[in-house]
Amino acid sequence: MRYQITSDSTCDLSPQQLEQYHIKLIPLYVQMGGKSYRDGVSVTPDEIYNHVAAGGNLASTAALNPEDYREMFAEASARCDFVLHICISVDFSSCYQNACLAAQEFDNVYVVDSRNLSTGHGLVVLEAVRMAESGMAPEKIVGQLNELTARVDASFILDRLDYMKKGGRCSAVTLLGANLLKLRPCIEVQNGKMGVAKKYRGSFQKCVTEYITDRLAGNDNLALDRIFITHSGGIDQQILDEAQRLVRALQPFKEVCVTRAGCTVSCHCGPGTLGILYIRKS
Repeated sequence: MRYQITSDSTCDLSPQQLEQYHIKLIPLYVQMGGKSYRDGVSVTPDEIYNHVAAGGNLASTAALNPEDYREMFAEASARCDFVLHICISVDFSSCYQNACLAAQEFDNVYVVDSRNLSTGHGLVVLEAVRMAESGMAPEKIVGQLNELTARVDASFILDRLDYMKKGGRCSAVTLLGANLLKLRPCIEVQNGKMGVAKKYRGSFQKCVTEYITDRLAGNDNLALDRIFITHSGGIDQQILDEAQRLVRALQPFKEVCVTRAGCTVSCHCGPGTLGILYIRKS
């Protein structure tokens, strides 16, 4: 069967992965400096950082509307037996509801809520590709993906909290205390929502090492096909190299993918954010 896997740009898969697996992205909107841009098309995370560093307000992201989805679905559904679209978690955006509204106009378009963001979302997209390549019927793929989303383990550790403060997600007192004590929070996605899992203390490199060790060491509940190390930029290459080395030392993943987060994560967390994302066993 001919098929097309599509995704919101929030999945943070690399250009090489998008090309290799023939995945089509639809970019979210980014509002910055009174103008509207498209994620990864007309604006990049580094341009957002430069705007904020120059005194500008934080950029924000906006969901795609039903007409955006309808246009993409119309093109893909006309040439394929089925189209499968995976959205960012419904708890982070109205993209899922809008995609579902658009999909009602087509009898061969299916929409799945990833219950995640960034490459937690990307892992669901790649599993959709694997299932479609195996010849699985779209209805069965949707059922299996809906079960899979609860097993995606997505978390990030933040080197700085100034973007979170500017976005109203932490107070000035919390920011001051974190800076004085060198606290780096680990943000974890659970049930489609984000919360603080643990706070690490010390240099960012030390905290990254402890964070990865906590998540992976002695963990026998991992699907070892693939893990992502995803970061938002502004991190020394030495830290990224050590993160890769440590991941490989702790668990025998077949594939360790290092990707740069797009505008959605970058708008909210800023530079200096690093996460590991993988799937747990069923």
